[in-house]
Amino acid sequence: MSIAFVFPGQGAQTIGMGKALADAYPAAKAVFDEVDDALGQKLSTLIWDGEIEELTLTENAQPALMATSLAAMAALKAEGIGLERASFVAGHSLGEYSALCAAGTLSLADTARLLRIRGKAMQAAVPVGEGAMAAVLGLDAEAADKVAQDAAQGDVCQLANENDPTQNVLSGSKSAIDRAVVLAKEAGAKRALPLPVSAPFHCALMQPAADEMARALGEVDMADPSVPLVANVLAECVTDAGRIRDLLVEQVTGRVRWRSSVEWMAGQGVTEFWEIGAGKALSGMIRRIAKESTCRAVGTPEDVAAIVAG
Repeated sequence: MSIAFVFPGQGAQTIGMGKALADAYPAAKAVFDEVDDALGQKLSTLIWDGEIEELTLTENAQPALMATSLAAMAALKAEGIGLERASFVAGHSLGEYSALCAAGTLSLADTARLLRIRGKAMQAAVPVGEGAMAAVLGLDAEAADKVAQDAAQGDVCQLANENDPTQNVLSGSKSAIDRAVVLAKEAGAKRALPLPVSAPFHCALMQPAADEMARALGEVDMADPSVPLVANVLAECVTDAGRIRDLLVEQVTGRVRWRSSVEWMAGQGVTEFWEIGAGKALSGMIRRIAKESTCRAVGTPEDVAAIVAG
């Protein structure tokens, strides 16, 4: 049996996430403490006792989700289960940073600071109201990509996320996304709906954020990962820190090829996926992609106990 550790992205955040882990495992609590120190902010207080609207702000959600994932990793390690159990790591968008922190490519403090910078830069790249994203359900990636191309009409409109065989996300200027919603339905989509996001992630409009991340990533130390990373923009594994640095910059404007990434891992013999951190969104996608695989959530002490019990 081959296992992949996968790490969730934005949208999985909930108030209270990771609190039970921090209460049960001193090592998990230490993760939140270190992230608080790195950011000079009691992010843990916001995560556990704050308002969901504030937690959902991109600059908060990104480091918060990473902290929760790394707290889950710390709990597993405390029970004698380390990253050596995994053949690959992968993460959905910001989850790629969580995966790289778990694999030792980035320190926890640097990861927290990078995600704060990333969140702020992505929010600032496009004035509020000028960009949009839409989920397209019931069309494959090729059909969704054609909808994006037809809807562009001189504006930016791109396929941003290939989530699973029939769920894809488009990103770009609001006018183009409005056209894409209509065209997607005409093309046979079961549903096409705008998403409640604050910026058009993973499209060319994010270039200012990509430039900012290139500067920020150039200032941190990065090591080769202890476990191969299946990169979002490649949908195959990479083990060189210098290449990973470039791919993290490319990822800001590039497509999150999640479906292709899961298919690649399954093709390499992965039969079990552990979703490390908040929620179970990735598990739902994976079950629709690699139908024979097993998915296990690792986000609570009960989840950790179930892993320990086998």
